[in-house]
Amino acid sequence: MTAVQLKDVEDARKRILGFAHKTPALTSSTLDRMVSEKLGVEAHLVFKCENFQKVGAFKFRGATNSIKSLLAEYEGTGKKPVVITHSSGNHAQALALAAREQGVTCHVIMPNNAPSVKKAAVRGYGAIVTECEPTLQAREDTTAQVTDQLVAQDPNTVVEFISPYNDVRVIAGQGTLALEVLEQAEELGKPLDVLITPVGGGGMLSGCAVAAKGSKPTIRVIGAEPKGADDAYRSFYSKQFVPSVNPTTVADGLLTSLGSNTFPLILEHVDAIHTVSEEEIIRATKLVYERMKIVIEPSSAVPLAVALYSSEFMDWVKSIPAPSRLNIGIVFSGGNVDIVKLSTLFAQLETTTE
Repeated sequence: MTAVQLKDVEDARKRILGFAHKTPALTSSTLDRMVSEKLGVEAHLVFKCENFQKVGAFKFRGATNSIKSLLAEYEGTGKKPVVITHSSGNHAQALALAAREQGVTCHVIMPNNAPSVKKAAVRGYGAIVTECEPTLQAREDTTAQVTDQLVAQDPNTVVEFISPYNDVRVIAGQGTLALEVLEQAEELGKPLDVLITPVGGGGMLSGCAVAAKGSKPTIRVIGAEPKGADDAYRSFYSKQFVPSVNPTTVADGLLTSLGSNTFPLILEHVDAIHTVSEEEIIRATKLVYERMKIVIEPSSAVPLAVALYSSEFMDWVKSIPAPSRLNIGIVFSGGNVDIVKLSTLFAQLETTTE
């Protein structure tokens, strides 16, 4: 039996109902036309906008499902669940807010060189932040130390580590966005033929693949990854785990290696992983700002960049026996971005094209 199945995602959807937002599915005739011209087929895009999710990212889904599941597990036992994680990104904020909403104490281990604005945001959502040296070993050691201290203070405390992407409860929670966008696309009269999501640690891609394939076996699920952080691409096609080593990309939400749970699920349920260049990611991000008028982070633009610029994706489309139209789901994973840095990237893009 695989780590996560469709029923797990369906159960997660019930748990997070009323807590996580059902985010909008948007369309853009301009981007439809651009992708259609690139692919040589009538294409219609449906954008799942997780940038409008609580904390500005899809991560809130998995965090909420994890905590709700944990509370149900220990209900009536007299045990006091406490959650802990090490993260300096969206997961830290998501877990902090989800814990606060459910009345659970949350501890977050953050590197001491993390931007102060991120530390403040995590604390603002109610988490207790402990800083450590900026190495994985230091994060893991500090997590273990804080866990031991909490249990020593109160033997009834159960400290649960919640991985940003490899926890099965997180994976199931992230998959709920796929169930939503499949339904929303049907309501728009654009039932999905393809779903493209970003891939970093693989929590969203694996959860969405399980949900999408379980609900609609004919759909093609594709992971989108930067060329400068292509460990998932190399792992997928070699069928051997390849760790992320010194990744370099503007899509800073996609730097993590695949996990022991996410990788097998991706091998089982995902059809392809395609990569795009830094310029293509920035160009796609800029298009969304200019044409859709919404705020996304560069990691979110990677799936659109695949639809617009990936020769591998184009080759697959050409191999389809004369499709009359192609409905493509694009996941915008989040909108937490440094606008000043992004403006600089946009300006550099203009310079390189002059």
